[in-house]
This record gives sequence, structure tokens and C-alpha cells, in this order.
Amino acid sequence: MDAEEIYKEMADSIVNLDQEKALKLANQALNEEMDLLKVIEKGFGEGIRKVGDLWDDGEFFLPELMSGAQIMEKAVDVLTPKLQSSGSERQSSGKVLLATIEGDIHSIGKTIVATMLRANGFQVIDLGTDVKAEKIVNVAINANVDIIGVSTLLTTTMLNQKKVIEILEQKNIRNNFKVIFGGAPVTQGWVDECHADGYAENAVESVKLAKSLM
Repeated sequence: MDAEEIYKEMADSIVNLDQEKALKLANQALNEEMDLLKVIEKGFGEGIRKVGDLWDDGEFFLPELMSGAQIMEKAVDVLTPKLQSSGSERQSSGKVLLATIEGDIHSIGKTIVATMLRANGFQVIDLGTDVKAEKIVNVAINANVDIIGVSTLLTTTMLNQKKVIEILEQKNIRNNFKVIFGGAPVTQGWVDECHADGYAENAVESVKLAKSLM
């Protein structure tokens, strides 16, 4: 079996949500000393992109989306030690900081977004829930992230999303970061009012948005 056929099997293992097959193929790639960057991008990465397309088309739902992303992560975890030891680490798509804003403890949506971003090659720092705007900004600065993603499911805490941008403006570093919002009450009008850089309605759209901002 040539490399292209193996890449296709890897992609199919993600689409078919076959974790056992995905991990077997990841170990096969190690044993056969395949190009691991190509394994990720042309194999497992192609699979997670297809999962995203199936979500867009309404053929996959939330459980399948999460499962595909988690299997992708586990397959990449198998490859990571060898990538690091060979000095050929996977090129990052960018660094993203995620947090649910102060006053809100909802985390499921943000966790799904984090998983999908990682599966698509982003480095993700997840600060969790009920995070103060000041902390979000400080971590973003110290970690030198590209994108700040702020989530809320409550209309009562939406103003705290805006506070993140206000702090960045006060520090004269607003242009250093792209800021995106997420959560059920968020609209394009709110994004425009806050001068944020975008919002997404679901995890797949979040990945597309993040890629478009890089």
C-alpha cells in the first residue's frame, strides 16, 4: 500500500469515527517512518476537515463532531513525541486563547471549540469559565496569542465581553490581537458595537473564522 492509500485510510478512520483504526494507522506511520507532517495534514487532518463538512451539511451532529475531533487528537498524540524528537514539529495554525467571561460558568460550547481548533492545528490556551476580562488580557499578552476568543451564554454577562476590548484599547494594544466572540446571545450587531473581529455560531464556523483571521 502506498502513502496516498494510507493517507486515505487515515482520513476515513476519522470520518468513520473508528478510533481503533486511527490509532493503529498512527502507529503504522511510526513503524514505517512515514513523513509525520504529511500524515497529519494529508491523512488525519483531511479526515477532520471532512467531518466539518459533514457537520455543515447536516449529516453529522454534535456527538459525531466531538468524537471525530477527539479521535484526531488522540492520533496526533501518538505522533507527537516522534515529531518533537526529530525537530519537525507540526506547524501551528496559530495560538488562540479561549475563556468564558466573568459571571458565566457555561463551558460545553467553549470546550467543543477548543477541541476542534486543536484538531485543526491551532495551539489553544483554555482559561476555563468565569474569567475576569483583566486576566484574559494579561494571559493573552504574556502568551503572545494571535486570537482571543470570549464566550458567554448569558445576556447579563455580555458587557464583560466588551470589557476585554476596552482594556486592550486602554493599553493601546488592540491591534495586537484578533478578538472573537461566541455564545447564544451574540449577534453580528453586538460584534460591530464592540468593535470585535467576528463571531461564530458553532465550532466548525469558529475554526473557519480563526483560519480567516490568521
